[in-house]
Amino acid sequence: MKSKKWAVSSLALLLLNGIITGCSSGKTGTTDSARKSADNPPFTISIATAQVGDVPEKDNEVELALEKYTNTNLDIQWIPTAAYDDKVNIMMASNEMPMMLRVKYIPTAISAMRSGLFWEIGPYLKEFKNLYAQNAQFYDNIAVDGKIYGLPIYRDIARSAVIYRKDWLDTLGLKPPTTPEEWYNVFKAVATGDPDKNGKADTYGMVLAKKYNDGSAAVTTRIATSFGAPNKWGVDASGKFTPEFMTKEFISMLQLFRKAYSEKLINPDFAVLDDAEVEKAYDTGKGAIRIAVSTNAKSMQDRLVKNNPNGKFDVMPPTGPKGVRVAGEVGNNGLYVIPKSTVKTEADLKKILAFADKLMDEQMSTLQLRGVESKHFVKTSDGKTEMKDFTAFQKEVKPYRDSLFNNEGYNVLPLKDTELGEKGVKIVQDNLKSAVSNPALSLDSATYTEKGKELEILMMDAQTKYIMGKIDDAGFQAEIDKWRKAGGDLMIKEYEEAYAAAKGKP
Repeated sequence: MKSKKWAVSSLALLLLNGIITGCSSGKTGTTDSARKSADNPPFTISIATAQVGDVPEKDNEVELALEKYTNTNLDIQWIPTAAYDDKVNIMMASNEMPMMLRVKYIPTAISAMRSGLFWEIGPYLKEFKNLYAQNAQFYDNIAVDGKIYGLPIYRDIARSAVIYRKDWLDTLGLKPPTTPEEWYNVFKAVATGDPDKNGKADTYGMVLAKKYNDGSAAVTTRIATSFGAPNKWGVDASGKFTPEFMTKEFISMLQLFRKAYSEKLINPDFAVLDDAEVEKAYDTGKGAIRIAVSTNAKSMQDRLVKNNPNGKFDVMPPTGPKGVRVAGEVGNNGLYVIPKSTVKTEADLKKILAFADKLMDEQMSTLQLRGVESKHFVKTSDGKTEMKDFTAFQKEVKPYRDSLFNNEGYNVLPLKDTELGEKGVKIVQDNLKSAVSNPALSLDSATYTEKGKELEILMMDAQTKYIMGKIDDAGFQAEIDKWRKAGGDLMIKEYEEAYAAAKGKP
């Protein structure tokens, strides 16, 4: 009986094979495709990331397209942002992690990298064309002791620009400033020359907020860097570190603002003014120049014309005596580390890197940055793209765009926009080649970890006192001496040692 069943089954198999062969008319594409699929099944990747908006429905159109192109099954755990840091710490402490874990570049994650918890991926990057094509600063900014332990969620590195009232400068016969002297001349002309022709002395060269010198977006750092100063920290060929406020270019910038403040060329209430009030001042025609993200020029223009239909902003890269010099930023919105406890083999590690690399191919870059063609965006006749349903994009695509691997301007057609909007985007992309990195960004300093913010506040307050005329040059030098004794000198020493150690490793 068994042999009879076997014979029937064999006959059926032969008949089926004949049908397939006959239908293919000698072509083997269908069978080859099926065999290839069987030989290369989808690779399952578990991912933990912070929730962006509403959690996408499983097997939605975007996720299915990502999976199909990369030949993966994605198991994404969307964790509410408010609980994310605690959840990550618990995962790392218990060593129970997904295959890709999104972390911030902070001491707890850095310590885990040093402990050997995650794969070092730096040596593999050259095998993946898209990952390797990204600017080296993206990786330098997340290095630990000169090694790369994760893939950054790429973000613009060199965003800052000079946004200025072109109509005012044209009226006054001036060009956008590129030297301390030119900055002063523009400030003076705007504050005293009545560029808005209202007969009142109610315009300023620049309107500053109380956080003008705080963080990576500090106006002081951005202007001083354009003058030739380092970005927060400078390092010379011998490995000697110098903070920005101990350089002549930074002092030139402070002297510019000190003089402008004394002559009321900038807003006198800058030390207490909130960001929202600064925004309102530019919207209503009170300020001539603003240091901000270059793509903000478009939105500033949109708001300005509501109050002044003839007002016109323009934008240019931060430019100084040595040309364009842009203070570089961190260039990421976190990074993904790959735990050794979950990804146990080099082969699986390479599959994850291949997944990230494929996401930066043109088809996947377009999907993440623009969405689904004809649904979220359309192509224009001049080779650009235009959003069709931005609300749907924000809901259905943005969670993936903000959580995976893509880089605006890389392998994606540009967005059609106003002339000013497109100019702002181009400046961000062009700025990258002129970005000045902060060499201390990826270095370890116990002093900075313990009291870095305290030391920063000391010098930020000193800058404000100097600009307002409360201390003179000697007084500012005394504040620097105080900073050095309070831990600044030790921090310099620690950065120099960490820099030397990182340089000494392959």
